[in-house]
Amino acid sequence: MIEKRWKLKEVDDLFEINYLADSLNISEILAKLLVLRDIKTFTQAKSFFRASLIDLCDPFLMNGMEAATHRVIEAVTNQEKILVYGDYDVDGTSSTAMLYMFLKKLEANVDYFIPNRIKEGYGISMQGIDYAKELEVKLLISVDCGITAVDEVEYAKKFGIDVIICDHHQPKEKLPDCYALLDPIKPNCNYPFKYLSGAGVTFKLIQGICERIGKREEPMEYLDLVALAGAADIVPLIDENRLLVKEGLAQINRSPRPGIKALLNSAKISPGNLNSGQIVFALAPRINAVGRLSEAKTAVELMITNDDVEATRLALVLEKENYERRKIDVDTLAEAIEKVVDSVDIIEDLAIVLHEENWHPGVIGIVASRLVEKYYKPTVMLTTIDGIAKGSARSIASFNIYDALKECEDLLIHFGGHEAAAGLAVEIDKIDEFRERFLKIVKEKIDRNDLIPEITIDSKIKLSEITAKFIRIVDQFSPFGPKNMRPVLWAENVHSISSRIISGKHLVLTIKQEDSDKVFDCIGFNMAEFAPLINGGTVKFDTVFSIDQMVKDGKVFPQFRIKDIKIKENK
Repeated sequence: MIEKRWKLKEVDDLFEINYLADSLNISEILAKLLVLRDIKTFTQAKSFFRASLIDLCDPFLMNGMEAATHRVIEAVTNQEKILVYGDYDVDGTSSTAMLYMFLKKLEANVDYFIPNRIKEGYGISMQGIDYAKELEVKLLISVDCGITAVDEVEYAKKFGIDVIICDHHQPKEKLPDCYALLDPIKPNCNYPFKYLSGAGVTFKLIQGICERIGKREEPMEYLDLVALAGAADIVPLIDENRLLVKEGLAQINRSPRPGIKALLNSAKISPGNLNSGQIVFALAPRINAVGRLSEAKTAVELMITNDDVEATRLALVLEKENYERRKIDVDTLAEAIEKVVDSVDIIEDLAIVLHEENWHPGVIGIVASRLVEKYYKPTVMLTTIDGIAKGSARSIASFNIYDALKECEDLLIHFGGHEAAAGLAVEIDKIDEFRERFLKIVKEKIDRNDLIPEITIDSKIKLSEITAKFIRIVDQFSPFGPKNMRPVLWAENVHSISSRIISGKHLVLTIKQEDSDKVFDCIGFNMAEFAPLINGGTVKFDTVFSIDQMVKDGKVFPQFRIKDIKIKENK
C-alpha cells in the first residue's frame, strides 16, 4: 500500500464549537464535525438535520426556465413529437427515465434516445439528430448532456427541431444557440445552488412545468431517480443535493418502484437499508454496465417498467452485463499495469498516459481510476475507435485534469469533463506529442508531495467517546458523499484483541484502548498486509476510520471502516 499522509482539520474559532455544543447539547467532537461543514448556528443546524422539501429552490431562478417550461407545455398541448435525449450513465439514464415518465403522464407524444457509447459516443451527436429527424421530432430535450453541442444544435435547427438542454457540466466559451439552456453553472445564471446532478437539473425542469400547470406535488414521485443519480454521479451532497438524495433514499426504502426493487434484489440489498454508499458501490455499477458494454436503454426500460416480472428480467440482464464488465476490468487492469512497468518511468514521470488499440472503451475509465488508486498519479487511458484514440482521464485530489487537457486543446479532437475526470479524443499520430505535453504540464503544476495521498481527518477521538448517541447523531449527517463525507476519526494507541483475513485481502479486527472496556469491530479493505504487524494484541497503533454499519441477522450494528494504520514505535 502507498504510505499516506494524515492531516488533522483544525477550527480557528473554538468559541464556535463550544457555542454549538452547548446550544445543541452535543459533544464538542460532534460540534466540530458540524463547524467543519460550515454549520455554526442553531438555525443552520436545525436546517441541516430537519431540512424539508419546502426548502427547495424556486426552479424559475434558473436562467432559461421560463422559456423551457413554456416550450414543453406548448409541445405537449399540440401533441408535437418530443424526444428525450440522454446519456448512458446512471445520471443520464435516470434523467431520461424520469422526464419520459413525467411527459407520458401528461399524455405527451414522447420517445427517448440514449446514444451507444461505442458507436456514437457521449452527448448529442449528428447521428442522434438524424434519428430525431426520422421520427419527425419537433422538440428535443437533452438531459445530462448538450452543453458543448454547438454544431449539433445548429444541425438540428436545419430540420426545424427546437432544442432544450438540461445539463450540469462545465460550459466552454461558446454556448449552443438552443431554444433554452438550463445549466446552473453557465455564465449569468442566478440559480443559487451550482452543484446539481443532471437529474437534478431535469427535476427542476419538471418542477417548473408543474408550477405552471398547477401540479406542484407531481415532481416528488421522481425523487428516487434523483437520489440514484445524485449519489452515483459523485456531486457534492450538500444543500439542495443532500435534501433531494435524502428524500429520494427515504422513498426507495419505503416503497421502491419495480425496477429499483429488482435491482436491490439482484444486489442482495434489503429495501429499507439502502444508503448512498450502496448506490455508488452496488447499484451504480450494475446500471452503468449496460451502457459500457451494450445498450443503456435497457437501464431506462428497467426504471420505467411497472411490471415486476419484466423488472426482474431486466435486472438479470444488468447483472450479467456487470459480471462481464468485471471480467474485462480485471484483464484490462492487468494489461495496463504491465504497460506501466514496461513503459513508464514510475519515479520521474508524474503522470501516466497509456494507449492500447484493443482495450474496451466501456471500462477504461474504471481502470484509469484503479491506476490512480495504485500509483496515485493523474492517469489517461486511450483505446482506438474508428481510427481515433479515445479515452478517459482521472486525477488526484490536488490536480485539475480538465485544465491540463485544456492546455492540450490544440492536440485534441475534443475533450470535456471536470477537474477530477474527463473524456478525450486524439489523432493516433498525435498521441506521443500529447503524452509529452501532458507530462510536462503535470510536472510544472504538481509538487512531488502532492503524489503522496493525504487522509484529511475531522477529529481525534477516544473510543470511550463513541456512544450510541454519538453514532445516532453522526448517522443523521447522511446521506454521505462529496463535501459531506462520513466523518473521519483518529484513535490513538489502540490494540487488536482479534484479527483475521477474509477473501485473502481484507482485514477484519476488533480493537480497544487501554482506558476503556469498549471494543469495536472493524474492517480494512485490501489491508491484509497489516495483519502480521498488529497480531497478538501487544502492538499499539493509531488508526484512522469512519463509522459505518453492518447488517447481521437482520440487525444493524456499527462497524469501523479502517482507512489507515500507523504502528507505534516501541520505546
